[in-house]
Amino acid sequence: MAHFPKPVEGSWTEHYPDLGTGLVTFEDSISPEHYERERAAIFRRTWLNVGRVEQVARTGAYFTKEIHAANASVIIVRDRENQVRAFHNICRHRGNKLVWNDFPREETSGTARQFTCKYHAWRYGLDGACTFVQQESEFFDFDRADYGLVPVRCEVWEGFIFVNFDNEAGPLREYLGRFAAGLEGYPFGEMTEVYRYRADVGSNWKLYLDAFAEFYHAPVLHAKQYVSDESRKLLGYGYESLHYELDGPHSMQSAWGGMAPPRDLSMVKPIEQVLRSGNFGPWDRPDIPGLDPLPPGVNPSRQKAWGLDSYVFFPNFMIVVWAPGWYLTYHYWPTAYNRHIFEGTLYFVPPRTPSERLRQELAAVTFKEFALQDCNTLEATQKMLETRAVSEFPLNDQELAVRHLHRTANDYVAAHRDLVGRQSG
Repeated sequence: MAHFPKPVEGSWTEHYPDLGTGLVTFEDSISPEHYERERAAIFRRTWLNVGRVEQVARTGAYFTKEIHAANASVIIVRDRENQVRAFHNICRHRGNKLVWNDFPREETSGTARQFTCKYHAWRYGLDGACTFVQQESEFFDFDRADYGLVPVRCEVWEGFIFVNFDNEAGPLREYLGRFAAGLEGYPFGEMTEVYRYRADVGSNWKLYLDAFAEFYHAPVLHAKQYVSDESRKLLGYGYESLHYELDGPHSMQSAWGGMAPPRDLSMVKPIEQVLRSGNFGPWDRPDIPGLDPLPPGVNPSRQKAWGLDSYVFFPNFMIVVWAPGWYLTYHYWPTAYNRHIFEGTLYFVPPRTPSERLRQELAAVTFKEFALQDCNTLEATQKMLETRAVSEFPLNDQELAVRHLHRTANDYVAAHRDLVGRQSG
């Protein structure tokens, strides 16, 4: 496989000189103290994607989100004015969790006319207002209007719902920056056939982001996912992505798309030949607006060999747009310095025939196998990093986004430490 042109500066990393090219440390991924600092500096202060508008498609539809890193449980609901709102999931009476089913630590979803506390039956409207208090006359100097649900900042971009626990933070669209602007107009809302995966992974959240931030590992770790001849070719040539970009705390890369459809059917497995699908998704693009032409931010270098764009919206949200006309998202929700919940969600245009359904299902199970291979490797990485037998590591040019992610996370922690110091001083 040919190597693709690099910037005139000589390498992708050198194109961003502030990053440097020296050895890096992963101490930020193995320190419990550092994780606590990240919780305050990052997850309490940045925009976090919690879902899509299709999850609250009609009045009263809701879902809850547990965000351990922010020490929060949130209700997302569509109110009677058709507005998507977010609230802390806590009753104003005695602090009981308001919305839950059989197990209070698990997320839930449904449709409701109002929310009723299981403990003392206080009720709240879809707009968060307290509408009923059991034996209200028993309370002292009490006005229900003062006891509505506590709101959480909530904004929507291209159908993606975000929350932010920092009331002083700037608007969502401004935070998402240039990459989001370039994606606007992509038909996310047409792709409502959804496959979801969720795993409890024994590694720091950033290490899994690292795994999907480079394709240097793909011909090695995922070798058995390809036919043997193609696997040897990928290893022999070496793999490089087509394009890399950074924008503030966010990053993206474009990758090769030779598997969808392959130049030679012998490149892929027999079931992929029969179904015309695989890890790159169904080979035949759906006929919907928004794919031809694509928005300007998709395949920004206009490479003919393009197969996918992978966008990292800091801190923990990734969108991967695939050339055959579908997309997936990744979320990494920390639960400890060495554990996180990984969510992988695939979105397709609803199938019209059994064949189209099978093509999507093949892509979904193939993705699951790739993700499991990464999960297993990351737990081994976490274990060995914690030995501190080696404390500094080299990164190559293809690992530009890895270097950038850890630099960005550390910068947020440092900036927050300085802010707290100024406020306390």
